[in-house]
Amino acid sequence: MYKLLSKLINRAKSLRRGLYNRIYRHQFAQCGYKVTFDAYSSSFYYSNIHIGNETHIGERACFIASIAHIYIGNKVVFGPNVTIRGGDHIFDIPGRFIIDIKDNEKRPDDDKDVHIEDDVWVGTNVTILKGVTIGRGAIVAAGAVVTKDVLPYTIVGGVPAKKIANRFSTIEDVLLHEQVCFKDCKLDENYLTKLVNT
Repeated sequence: MYKLLSKLINRAKSLRRGLYNRIYRHQFAQCGYKVTFDAYSSSFYYSNIHIGNETHIGERACFIASIAHIYIGNKVVFGPNVTIRGGDHIFDIPGRFIIDIKDNEKRPDDDKDVHIEDDVWVGTNVTILKGVTIGRGAIVAAGAVVTKDVLPYTIVGGVPAKKIANRFSTIEDVLLHEQVCFKDCKLDENYLTKLVNT
């Protein structure tokens, strides 16, 4: 009896998630095909989020950008509890409470776009802050706080996030991966230079 009840509850949750996703996917600025996310447990600033194809966003995501935009590429995987923030609060005006300062009072540097390129894996409980670009093929380890750009095909972790390793052991592996997975994209020579020099 318990197993049957458990199956029914899980099926109901799955149907609810599917319904929420069908309703909310059209509220994103852009949402590609085969994008999965849990609208029921997550918080999105939909109109400023652009998502490519075949991307998975884990439950309890919080992607907020009231002025800036969040750009997510194709085949990106997010673990649960990932936070992306496209802006900061203004906190340095004497005589004003932080909560009372509105978006229209922000300076250009207070909000910056976040870019997450194709084939990125963002682990559980990661926080990504304004102005960050996570390069193609990179991996962000669980619990990291990303405050600066992440180079392509690197693995970063920690608070603040720093390079731990390269995703592939050789440049030849990177080139092979690029040739197979990104046939229509020419590898930028700067990618290789940055990988070799870091």
